[in-house]
Amino acid sequence: MSPDQSTVLVVDDEQDVADLYAMWLENDYRVRSAYEGDTALDVLDESVDVVLLDRRMPGQSGDEVLAEIRSRELNCRVVMVTAVKPDFDILEMGFDDYLVKPVSKDDLHETVEKMLTRVDYGAKLQRYFSLVSKRAVLESEKDAEALESNDEYAELESEIESLRTEVDDSRDQLDDHDDFVGAFQDL
Repeated sequence: MSPDQSTVLVVDDEQDVADLYAMWLENDYRVRSAYEGDTALDVLDESVDVVLLDRRMPGQSGDEVLAEIRSRELNCRVVMVTAVKPDFDILEMGFDDYLVKPVSKDDLHETVEKMLTRVDYGAKLQRYFSLVSKRAVLESEKDAEALESNDEYAELESEIESLRTEVDDSRDQLDDHDDFVGAFQDL
C-alpha cells in the first residue's frame, strides 16, 4: 500500500497532542483527527487504514472505541497511543500495537508503516488464496488442453504468480515474529 493512498485517523482528547501527531504524519498520509470517541466513530469508515487511539478519554474511552471498531469489522489496524501503562487487561483487547506516551515522531512513523504493511499483506494474501482456490476448482473440472487454450486461465496464472511475488516481498518486510503474526490477524 503506498502512503499517498493511506489514511490515518488520530484520536486523542488532548487536541494539541492529536494535532501534533497529525502534523508529523500529514506529509506522508491523508490524516483525519478526532478529539473524542464519538467523533472518531462518526468519521471512521472503510478508507481508514490505521487508527492511532488514545485510551483514556472522556465520554467514550479508547477501549470502547476499539471495541466498536472491531464490532464493525473494519479492515484497519488500531494502535493504542496512550499514557496508560499496559497491564494484563490488554490481553483481551483487539489492538494491533501499543505505544506508551510520550511518543517520538520517528516511533509514530515507524509504527504506522508497520501497520500499513500488515494491512497490505493481509489483503494480498486473501486475494492470493482466493485465486489459488479458483485455479484448483478449474483444474479439477477442466482437462489440461482446455486450460492451456483459455486466455482467462492464463491471466489467472499470471495474477497468481504476481501476487505470490508481492506476498513474498511483503513477508520479507515484516521484521520480526510479532509483525508476521499480526499480518495473519485478518484471516
